[in-house]
Order: sequence, then structure tokens, then C-alpha cells
Amino acid sequence: MSSPQVDAEFLLAHVLGVERNQLTSVNQISDEQLFEYENLVARRANRVPLQHLTGIAYFRHLELAVGPGVFVPRPETELLVEAAIKHLKTVSSPRIAVDLCAGSGAIALSLALEVPGTTVHAVELSDDAFKWLTHNVVDHAAKLEAAESHVIVHHGNAGDQSLLSELFNQVDALVSNPPYIPSEMIPRDPEARDHDPAIALFSGADGLDVAREVVVVAAELLKPGGFVGMEHADVQGESMPALFAAMPNTWTNVRDNLDYNKLPRFTTAVRSVGDGVGR
Repeated sequence: MSSPQVDAEFLLAHVLGVERNQLTSVNQISDEQLFEYENLVARRANRVPLQHLTGIAYFRHLELAVGPGVFVPRPETELLVEAAIKHLKTVSSPRIAVDLCAGSGAIALSLALEVPGTTVHAVELSDDAFKWLTHNVVDHAAKLEAAESHVIVHHGNAGDQSLLSELFNQVDALVSNPPYIPSEMIPRDPEARDHDPAIALFSGADGLDVAREVVVVAAELLKPGGFVGMEHADVQGESMPALFAAMPNTWTNVRDNLDYNKLPRFTTAVRSVGDGVGR
């Protein structure tokens, strides 16, 4: 987690147009810069997300544009991405991956850039988030070309089984960080509660409405041996794996995984050879 001092340093670097590690080389600050800095510090003290103030979120090796209307990617999701990358690297190129509930594009771009020769289909429902997703894919176009990878964006519902129907039984890895907070639960952090879009947070009475749809879509899209990984709340370490376990002819190697804080954070599974619900 960030500290007040670290946040203050990032904000000052943002105002001065330098990297945080270059602050020691700055000898003076103008009145205008001081005014802007003090304003940003005051807003951060009111729990406006640091990433909204700077317009930048860092995720693994990425620098992403973010702002109101899109979920700010969290460090915990990096471990989910790491698991998907590990699987994709065992698959021969060209590879196909899917990112459902793509948000800013953090997952999709990480997969495409860290595993060269991968085409990632990124699906996002929110109009606002889709704009940020598209923006970030365009921003990384040169790096994607260098990696011989592609990110194809789709504006639609992650649970729509027809949206990516041309990919049935062809996908090597499917990853999702869906909304998973129960509708009656209030997020603990003001940054999430007051600034992350509700569509990216809440998902029915138990928080698993979207997850139930993603499990079915994943079963349709993945080829036998394909990898699926989905993030969840720390209180869903049993209920999320249960969604996969309820389809015994479809999934194998169902397991839950811990985050940096040793809390339950994401479920992974492998598409079985059996028919299940896939085609």
C-alpha cells in the first residue's frame, strides 16, 4: 500500500514533470507549481485516488492512462496475470487469450506484451471504461507491434456467449477481474467506494453474478488444456472455486490462490478434455 510520503513524492514529481527518483535534483519550484501541488495534496487527503490525480496507473511493466469512469488496476491482480503468463509461455505461438471485464487494459496489455506472439481479445461493457481501454491499446501500439502481438477490443458484455463465438474451443487462456463485491456491501477504502465505477465493483447479492457467467463463457471459449483465472474478494476463497467445482466434467486442477497479503484472491482451473458445456 502507498504511504502519504510516497504519494506526496509522486504528486510533486507529476507537477514538476520529472520521475520520482529525480526529485533530489530539483532545486526550486515556481509559485504556480507550488499552488498546483498543494491543491493536489489536498485532494489526495480527501482520498481522491492518486492515479486520478496524476492520470497514470502503474501495473507490472505498464504505464496506463486512467481517470474517472475506469477501475484503477491493483497490485493484487499482478499475481493473476503472472499465472496466466506462465501458462501462455508453455503454448506455441500464435497464442489466443481473452480478458473479460478488461477495464483499463492492464491484464490484456500485460499478456500481449509479456508473451510475444499473443492475440488478446479484451471485452469491456462500460462506455467510459471502454474509452480508456481503447486509449491505452493505441498508446501501446508500437510495443505491441514489436512483440508481434495484438489486443483486439470488444465493447460488450462479458457474459454474452455470442460475442466471441468465432473463438469457441480456440482460446489458450482466459483471465477476468470481474466485479465481485456483494451489492449490499460497502467497500472499505474510500478510493474504491467513492471513485471506482459501481459497474466495476458490484455483482449481485453474493458478488458472483458476473463470475457465474464468466465460468460458462470460459468453458465455451477455451480449448482442452486451456487456462482460466478469475479474481475474487478475500471472502470468496471457497465460493468462487465452488463455481468451477460444480462443473466436474468441464474443469480440472481447480485451486484458489493467495495474494501478496496471503489472502484468498483468485481462482484458477484448466479446461478438461470432456465435453462439459463447451462445443
